[in-house]
Amino acid sequence: MRIKVQYAMVLNLDKCLGCHTCSIPCKNVWTNRKGTEYMWFNNVETKPGIGYPRSWENQRVHRGGWHLNAGRLELKAGGRVSKGLNIFHNPDLPTIDDYYEPWTYNYERLVNSPQRKHQPSIQPQSQLTGEPIKLKWGPNWEDDLAGVGETGPGDVNFKDLDYSVYLKFRNIFMFYLPRLCEHCLNPACVASCPSGALYKRDEDGIVLVDQERCRGWRYCVSGCPYKKVYFNWKTGRSEKCIFCYPRIEAGLTTLCSHSCVGRIRYVGVLLYDADRILEAASAPSDQEVYPAHLGILLDPEDPEIQKVAAAQGIADSILSAATRSPVYRLIKKWKLALPLHPEFRTLPMVWYIPPLSPVKHHTESIQEQDFIDNLRIPVTYLANLLTAGDQAPVRLALKRLSAVRRFMRSQRIENKVDREVSESVGLSEKTIEEIFRLLSLARLEDRTVLPRAPVKGDNLFDSRGTCGFGDSI
Repeated sequence: MRIKVQYAMVLNLDKCLGCHTCSIPCKNVWTNRKGTEYMWFNNVETKPGIGYPRSWENQRVHRGGWHLNAGRLELKAGGRVSKGLNIFHNPDLPTIDDYYEPWTYNYERLVNSPQRKHQPSIQPQSQLTGEPIKLKWGPNWEDDLAGVGETGPGDVNFKDLDYSVYLKFRNIFMFYLPRLCEHCLNPACVASCPSGALYKRDEDGIVLVDQERCRGWRYCVSGCPYKKVYFNWKTGRSEKCIFCYPRIEAGLTTLCSHSCVGRIRYVGVLLYDADRILEAASAPSDQEVYPAHLGILLDPEDPEIQKVAAAQGIADSILSAATRSPVYRLIKKWKLALPLHPEFRTLPMVWYIPPLSPVKHHTESIQEQDFIDNLRIPVTYLANLLTAGDQAPVRLALKRLSAVRRFMRSQRIENKVDREVSESVGLSEKTIEEIFRLLSLARLEDRTVLPRAPVKGDNLFDSRGTCGFGDSI
């Protein structure tokens, strides 16, 4: 067993407001330079929709991630031979039109316009060429279902559903999906890079781009199935979400998490067995990847795991943070959070709690099973998004979330304890109250539990730039 540390994030989609408050500080801090105009390390999409860039989930078009070829795990876009033959022409690369051509306005012309009968107007002009352009797409083009009547049929999560039914006015549903780099355990972007510029940090699992080694081949862009690696046209290098590692190293949470108005984000430390990554990513079917992924996550409270981890050099501060980690409880202990598109086989480490939604036909006779099937958001859609089409994990998560609501309502409003609810979903009363507090009342220090590098000696100034986070603790 080779125990490694991974920083992970859980997002509660039930509480996302779609306010984009997470995206703005990220944009202002990390991508406010020339060449990064179209980069959104964190963006919020409206579902249903085809997202940003267009159709990023459709790997028949972009061929990102991994797949099994005769039982062997391979990059979907091909290995080194394929990349060598197409080194000057990458047919799987999304074009700038799939993102959007960044634009601005000539505000000076607006301000200095002479007095006239009608209000002056200005046209958008490209930030790349300076020429006037006609706007056709953008990062939030489908915000609040705008235009989804035209683009909705392209949403691959309607698999096994009649999209025409769910895009009608009476049946339409909607929720928000914030997205950032998944910092996967088996990152396809790292495996796709011919120059070895992308790497996964050994001490915390954050995936970064070495700007000195990057040669701008852009295979990381096409290899990432989540399309969260971008190409900087000004520098000729790739850039991506860095999980705010300068803040993380200081014990602070990420900007998107810190600024989240809905308090939907939970950040913490996970322990996993690195020797079993290939086994999990090579699960025989797409539906078996998620259980295998859960299987390699280790219980930080297990004395045997703690003993082995300490023997392998993992610091006490990290083990302590792992035992208090909210993400471990949400992901594995309570099984409320699910990975985004596990069928890509990259083993993503940003997880999502599926959203509850209004009941379409509410009657007194609706039982728990019927209740899940009568939610406005179809379980099949959520399963296609989060569990490769396997409905059982999604149903379990939704039933537990619903049970927490019913239990707390009975306790606080009806002044009685409905034990039948807690027993029906396999949770104790104490666990239900823990879930309730974590999902609704938790403070920032409860939602983000991160180890901080302790101060040792007076030589920190001398050692700067010579050691990583793992070496300093």
